[in-house]
Amino acid sequence: MKITKAVIPAAGLGTRVLPATKVMPKEMFPIVDKPAIQYIVEEAAASGITDILIITNRGKGYIEDHFDRAPLLEQILENDGKDDLLASFQHLHKLVNIQYIRQIETKGLGHAISKAKTFVGNEPFAVLYGDDVVVGGNAPATKELIDAYGEYGKGVIGIKPVSRKMISSYSCVKIENLHDNIYKCTDMIEKPQTDDEIFSLYSILGRCVLPPEIFDILENTKPGAKNEIQLTDAMKVLANSYGMTAIEYTGTRYDIGNKFGIMKAAIEVGVEHPEIGAELRDYIKEFAKTL
Repeated sequence: MKITKAVIPAAGLGTRVLPATKVMPKEMFPIVDKPAIQYIVEEAAASGITDILIITNRGKGYIEDHFDRAPLLEQILENDGKDDLLASFQHLHKLVNIQYIRQIETKGLGHAISKAKTFVGNEPFAVLYGDDVVVGGNAPATKELIDAYGEYGKGVIGIKPVSRKMISSYSCVKIENLHDNIYKCTDMIEKPQTDDEIFSLYSILGRCVLPPEIFDILENTKPGAKNEIQLTDAMKVLANSYGMTAIEYTGTRYDIGNKFGIMKAAIEVGVEHPEIGAELRDYIKEFAKTL
């Protein structure tokens, strides 16, 4: 079955990067000259997604505005002959069909995804976490997961290794290599706190493709870590009962929900940027001499 729908949960409060997120949604933080969520939407579109539901919260109206038309600005740029600037954003409202829904109560990622049931219907769908920007790779990360779903017919999680120090802040998965960067996943746990709970140092980071059965599971999922309804707990039921596929996607993932991740993204994407890359590389080399 062709996967054409995606859900982007973007209702988090961004507390790890306060005070910047007191007014500005973290999803709108710029990585050079594009907000983080634009990278995510563009990845979805490049993966064959045609319809996206973005789950927001109070104060996230900037996201809707960004993907909307801006007739006055467009007219000014057109009159001034600034075609390059106009082309940099005029296509955004045509990328995909985007709908929005608010998560009135922030009860966790699983609770947010449950809000997408009507939008998804009885189809498999992709989930692209609003905190995670993935760039580069052999193909868009979501496309790699969609291809794995087509090959194995099971839910797919995107994974990356994390340090042992950080694994307790993420999830960890029990996996067995099938071939190359593709694994069979049979178990997972959110935020493991003891050595016995650590299956591996691989964590679910930012991307998954799920069957519609996940919604029935979420309805019966009780609050877990942080007293929130965790998507990982629902996916654990899938992994335990049907098995899931895990793929270590080939792109580079940036966590724009924390300060260091934001800085890494700006620097690493910046040095490859066609407009400022050479100048930024020269600056970094000179600045490094002062450290």
